[in-house]
Amino acid sequence: MATWLITGCSTGLGRALAEAVIGAGHNAVVTARDAARVADLADTTPDRVLAVALDVTDADQVASAVQQAQERFGGVDVLVNNAGYGYRAAVEEGGDADVRALFETHFFGTVAMIKAVLPGMRARRSGAIVNISSIGVQLTPVGSGYYAAAKAAIEGVSGALRGELAPLGISVTTVEPGAFRTDFAGRSLTQSATVIDDYAATAGQRRIENDTMDGNQAGDPAKAGAAIITAVESSEPPAFLLLGPDALAAYRYIADTRANEIAQWENLSASTNFDMP
Repeated sequence: MATWLITGCSTGLGRALAEAVIGAGHNAVVTARDAARVADLADTTPDRVLAVALDVTDADQVASAVQQAQERFGGVDVLVNNAGYGYRAAVEEGGDADVRALFETHFFGTVAMIKAVLPGMRARRSGAIVNISSIGVQLTPVGSGYYAAAKAAIEGVSGALRGELAPLGISVTTVEPGAFRTDFAGRSLTQSATVIDDYAATAGQRRIENDTMDGNQAGDPAKAGAAIITAVESSEPPAFLLLGPDALAAYRYIADTRANEIAQWENLSASTNFDMP
């Protein structure tokens, strides 16, 4: 039995993962900014589940959540950084305060949670950190540049962190889901207040995508939750995990396109050394 701490459990992938973890017999610290939204999860199995109020941008709440996990279950074995929300805007349209808030949640909140659990994991020489990213990092869709950038920042940290923690017995896995049937394209989606008509055919189309996408995604959050548990519990957890056939197809398309462009410009890329005498 392991103790999982999952951020952003009120809905969507976070809730599905929490339910899967509880169903698998593990201890779970389930969190949301409003603890009442996850209280039902704790009510079902009060001996193994602790509901905690957690805003990952609040340093005191981050410290408190990890402390409560320590006091109740003896520490955190698996941290899943899932809390977040969507933000759509053309780059020029993005509000400075909105973009900073996005990074505070997705990037700085993730880092704060990692720093909070690492002392305990290092002391035990064991643990797993799972950072939920997005296939959007690869696709960089118009209108979602800031969201993709925030997730890309998490991936950059995750890669370095994996190398730092591997000798200490702690794994780090980045997860890139495709489209799952959550409220990401509905309630959890925010958009810039500024609208510039020149972007109507590009980012503007991205703004209205949720009208047809929300509730029609092919991905099953319950299966995603089960897949994450399988990855974490494997003898060698992956550094990088795609979730969904759409994510697989998109990643391979981007990789092939990038490889072709590298080949096209290979001579220019290789031409920048000093000339040898």
